Amino acid sequence: MGAARAALWLVAAVLAIRQTAAVLRQPPGERLTDLETWIGENGVLHVKGSLYDADKFTGTPFAGLVLKPLARSAEQSLGVAWTFGTLLLVVGLGLVVARALPGPVSRRSGLLAAPIAISLLMLSLPVRNSFYLGQTSIIPVLLVLLGCFAARGERSSGVLIGVGAALQPTVLLFAPLLWFTGRRRAAVTSAGTFAACSALAWAALPSDSWTYWVHHVAGAGLGARPDSLANQSLHGALLRSGLQGPLEIALYVALAAAVCYFGLRRAVRYAQDGQLLLAVALTGCVAVAVSPTAWQHQLLWVLLAVVGRVGKRASDRMLWPVLIILAMTLPGKMLVPNVAVLYPVRDNVLLIAAVAAACAVPFLPRTSPYFRRPVPTRYAIPAPARWSRVPLLPYWRRVISRPNLLLELLVIRVGYSAYSHIRAAATGGVAAAEEHGRQIVAIEQALGIDIEQWVNHAVLKAEWAKAFFNFYYTSFHFVVPLTILGVLYVRRPADYRWARASLAFATLLALLGFWLYPLAPPRLMPGMEFIDTVHGPQDLANPDYGAMTAVTNQYAAMPSLHFGWSLWCGLVIVVLAPKLWMKLLGLLHPLFTVCAIVATANHWVLDAAGGAAVVGAGFGLTYLLAGRRQLRLPGGALPHARAGAAAQAEEPVAAAPK
Repeated sequence: MGAARAALWLVAAVLAIRQTAAVLRQPPGERLTDLETWIGENGVLHVKGSLYDADKFTGTPFAGLVLKPLARSAEQSLGVAWTFGTLLLVVGLGLVVARALPGPVSRRSGLLAAPIAISLLMLSLPVRNSFYLGQTSIIPVLLVLLGCFAARGERSSGVLIGVGAALQPTVLLFAPLLWFTGRRRAAVTSAGTFAACSALAWAALPSDSWTYWVHHVAGAGLGARPDSLANQSLHGALLRSGLQGPLEIALYVALAAAVCYFGLRRAVRYAQDGQLLLAVALTGCVAVAVSPTAWQHQLLWVLLAVVGRVGKRASDRMLWPVLIILAMTLPGKMLVPNVAVLYPVRDNVLLIAAVAAACAVPFLPRTSPYFRRPVPTRYAIPAPARWSRVPLLPYWRRVISRPNLLLELLVIRVGYSAYSHIRAAATGGVAAAEEHGRQIVAIEQALGIDIEQWVNHAVLKAEWAKAFFNFYYTSFHFVVPLTILGVLYVRRPADYRWARASLAFATLLALLGFWLYPLAPPRLMPGMEFIDTVHGPQDLANPDYGAMTAVTNQYAAMPSLHFGWSLWCGLVIVVLAPKLWMKLLGLLHPLFTVCAIVATANHWVLDAAGGAAVVGAGFGLTYLLAGRRQLRLPGGALPHARAGAAAQAEEPVAAAPK
């Protein structure tokens, strides 16, 4: 436990240093761009007149009043003090969250909570955005948490929350939460503090206060366009959908009222249940949704909702935390497929997460028997391996039941998005890729397997062969692996996990090949007279492959995952299919694929060999880390109707290819 805690604190420290260094490495005029609203040539501190003449300041007049001294300090220190101050705020926020976890909390969770919380905060989009822009949106969140969990007495609690509301008006929604949970003095004090701070700002800055509260109705319309993707509120989503004018305002008010009613009602219920941190998170999610503008750096409340427990089964418990963490750390285009019908979901991922947390997600109450003891996951009995050191990860226990479908789809989608980004970024230069292409040709000539040009020109002479291989190359690369995974998920969950792991390892190893050995495919080699049968003859100085040019790296050819994935499909079918004709049919897919990648001039023969190597290594790693594919089921793992299948599971099963 001590080593694990030290490692987690090291991770948190590395993330903090990396984030701070990323800001401070930028030239003074390019870092903390929102802070430039204050300290730039045309910033608030250098222009006489309204706070809002700078055209980018969107805070309350009280925020402008109290932040001026801090902004002057930031100007003198070139933003260094501001950056380190933000870092301290994040650390403080993580420590408060770790202490506020709803009990009972195990000793292990208590020891590891703080570094995990700080690491998640550092990775989240709102904190990264605040660091990069120089924003102060962490302060209201910290003030609310201090008021709810650290302040002594209701009066001091109300003062802290009231000051937070003066900085960010929607924080005033915490007053009803305090009132309906019995902390009425704190609720009244928070409202009074908010009114006093706003009155102070009105007395000091009457023109700015009129601009903010009356002309812009609590800041609506200040800063960036309210229909931009950065505005993750109900108002912004409605504007992006094309609604405008009185109809949009009426619908926004109705939806905001509904979210306030259901969200605050649920927050009160969970606070009375003893889950005050979850109640605070839900109230913050309501504030995000109903605010006229909720910029990305103001969405930290959504991350706090990760503390809620969802699901009666232990295997479902990770779905909600993973959903929230991915939504708060990755852009929407990595979470949702790039399909036009899903654009409204992709563009409003954070808003959907906030509204779902506030109004819909069935968090378990502490009175539920499943809160502390979910339905346990059933594990298989591992079969003895051939070597004593296998598996290398004895804690990697094989699960009998199928994994949560939504979590599985999400992980596959995010994994493929990450793979696509890394593959696209693995560019080593055209000259290096062409030089490697000439190396491959020389090796194949020495081995007597340089058949690519002959096959390519032979296919061009047979129109039916050209049409068949073009269709096969462009159509089956994703369909067949996804189909096999789907069938295994439904029919053979334990084998699904084994097959999925081996495919993931093979893909990761292929990325190393793309980075270390960029390679021009035959169709992009100048002077070798290859013809791209899919896209037609190309100007190699400026090839055009349509939309694919923007989303994939044309020089990521070694190893060939076109062949590698098809070989994985064939081997899985050979190992798991019950009938001989199925096994033979499965082997046709890699055979047709290797012919297609060579005939269309998309790969060299050695690329296919590289694809076979990474697939073999993927199966081998799965075996080394998790042990043999063979499993034995514990008693009662399957219903009586499948007793025969359970008995068969006791028999030796062919081990995974290695």
